[in-house]
Amino acid sequence: MRSAFFILLLLSDMLRADDWPHWLGPQSNSVWRESGIIDTFPAGGPKVLWRVKIGGGYTGPAVAEGRVYLMDRQVAEKSSIPGNAFARGIIPGTERVLCLDAKSGALVWEHRYECTYTMSYSTGPRCTPVVSGGKVWTLGAEGNLLCLDAANGKVLWSHDFKTEYGAKTPMWGFAGHPLLDGQRLICLCGGPGSVAVAFDKDSGKEIWRALDTREPGYCPPTMIEAGGSKQLILWHPQAVNSLDPATGKVLWSYPWEIRFGLTVATPRLAGDMLLFSSFYTSSKCFKLDATKPAAALQWEGKSFSEKNTDTLHSLISTPFIENGHIYGVCSYGQLRCLKLVTGERLWETFAATTGDKPVRWANAFLIKHENRFFLANEQGELIIANLTPKGYEEISRAKLLKPTTTDPRRAVVWSHPAFANQCVFMRNDEEIVCASLAK
Repeated sequence: MRSAFFILLLLSDMLRADDWPHWLGPQSNSVWRESGIIDTFPAGGPKVLWRVKIGGGYTGPAVAEGRVYLMDRQVAEKSSIPGNAFARGIIPGTERVLCLDAKSGALVWEHRYECTYTMSYSTGPRCTPVVSGGKVWTLGAEGNLLCLDAANGKVLWSHDFKTEYGAKTPMWGFAGHPLLDGQRLICLCGGPGSVAVAFDKDSGKEIWRALDTREPGYCPPTMIEAGGSKQLILWHPQAVNSLDPATGKVLWSYPWEIRFGLTVATPRLAGDMLLFSSFYTSSKCFKLDATKPAAALQWEGKSFSEKNTDTLHSLISTPFIENGHIYGVCSYGQLRCLKLVTGERLWETFAATTGDKPVRWANAFLIKHENRFFLANEQGELIIANLTPKGYEEISRAKLLKPTTTDPRRAVVWSHPAFANQCVFMRNDEEIVCASLAK
């Protein structure tokens, strides 16, 4: 019986690996678990199965049960995106939720709604959809939370964070990916006493709201297990907070002032170590108590400069921790390796991002597969590489998309890919592409 049980668990795990149903994959850890994946790219790159035209946006695709879900933005006629990315205007247009067939790219359904943008970097929505149990949840850049029927796109319930909670559109829009935790859909919201709000995933009814701060930031709610219990980590620009996910009660908090509200990168847990990294204000690593919800500062970076950095100053990319080492992209595109217990830097390289020089906000997303990594950089390239404490070893590289977003005064791809069905799904502001990575 015991062996049969473990076999069932293994099979279940394999089935889950076929999908990429939300931010950072099925276990929210940037790990792709499918087998039968190519070792290197063939000449000319992997086989492209389809390309589909879409509108602008930073939203990464979610893939579940043979369908692809993503969001985009279409600017209204006689309107345009400001040439200055930092400018905040009133830009009419629509946000769309798209559902595509994963095998062919054919449109299954779309849902669109009027949405006037008021944030900087107004290309399109930011948050990856969440898909589970026949439903899809999306959060738009102006705070429109939707629950839709995954089969046909019918709206089942919705909330407007600005009208219902008094939230103000953040400088760079609502960008914290919603987190599904059992019956709860937990969102970074904003407004008085509602930095985080938990909703019933089926009815949309509020379960609890928690925390008060000047601004909510952009870091997605993150679930960990430590100290004998589940803890919901909410990192806003004034503090790191641990909450009881069932009630929203604060379990512990550590003050931390973040410049320009830039809490972005998803926190990373490795054993009893919890890592946070910020663009201007470096990194902090906490040691979690083994017996109760509590934390003590293990180490912190001392630099408050985006250029003269010390540990790791992440912005767009979420670091990856493995075997006591941190791998992450710093403020000017430096892919770095650091010791987890001390923050000591072991090496850095520009090979995966800019090639040879520092560029502000240069980026690559890191996804672990078996004993190597896939890196999706802002030039639309997919790279297979080994990352070890000894250094960066590139295995193969292919170009899948052209960079289109010009918000940082250069053309980039700033959308996280999805890996499912032995394929990679990547998008820019003009198209989404599906390429086979099967052997």
